[in-house]
Amino acid sequence: MNNAMEANKQHEVLKWASLFLEENGREQHVAVILLKHYLQVSTAKFYMNMQEPVPEKVLSKYVAAIKEHATTGMPAQHLMGYAPFYGREYKVNEHVLIPRPETEELVQQVITAVNDVDKSPTIVDIGTGSGIIAITLALELPNAIVYATDISEEALTVAKENAVYHQAAVKFATGDFLEPILQRNVQADVIVSNPPYIAISEAPFMADTVKHFDPKLALFADRNGLAAYEKIISQMAQLPKMPRLTVFEIGYQQGKSVSDLIKAVYPDSHPQVLQDMNGKDRMVIIKK
Repeated sequence: MNNAMEANKQHEVLKWASLFLEENGREQHVAVILLKHYLQVSTAKFYMNMQEPVPEKVLSKYVAAIKEHATTGMPAQHLMGYAPFYGREYKVNEHVLIPRPETEELVQQVITAVNDVDKSPTIVDIGTGSGIIAITLALELPNAIVYATDISEEALTVAKENAVYHQAAVKFATGDFLEPILQRNVQADVIVSNPPYIAISEAPFMADTVKHFDPKLALFADRNGLAAYEKIISQMAQLPKMPRLTVFEIGYQQGKSVSDLIKAVYPDSHPQVLQDMNGKDRMVIIKK
């Protein structure tokens, strides 16, 4: 730690942090993310100020955060208290998943599909977590009516705070997947969900930044990761009509299994499996 305190020009502090993270088996780019956060500067100013000294108050917080991340694996987003998603910042903590870039692709698929067919749909985001999907859709599709459900009261507290912060009109409901929507007799035109889909057997192989800090309720599912899809699809069958659009985020090996679950309930449907930016199967889409 002393090296960072003694050499306090920004580029020197950054070099120390990057090396410290590398020595502890962590990704070096976290050094930049955290220093920008504690300095509270734009990207342009950050790189212009490399020869400037880092203020003592900032330096002590930064060193503590780097040490915490390096030794425990606590995600940078938890240390900062927020994470970016679709150009906006969202509060995150131990009760909600940290947003992934792949989920932005899921949201974009919904926006594109809705704009093609329906300007004022009723959208249901199942297992909303921090609310990123529901809030983004409410803001990007202002004529839509957006519901969001989660079984976790703690997650919904975070989601509601995010909705207030972004002034997004989202109707939140506590319950098991589609259950609160069925109780309210709401006809969903669009269903979107990033449910828990990791098999419990995969836990030992996951990074500690994920398995020790993301909520297990939002990560793992029984039946080799398929239990949540089975439950949601069986609940969908209880809706008055099949939704016009359903979009699931999936694990990269689950495309066929999730498609088969859908066809078992909706024999005439034609699920499509779409790949993410890395070329891995990541979504299943069903259009009525």
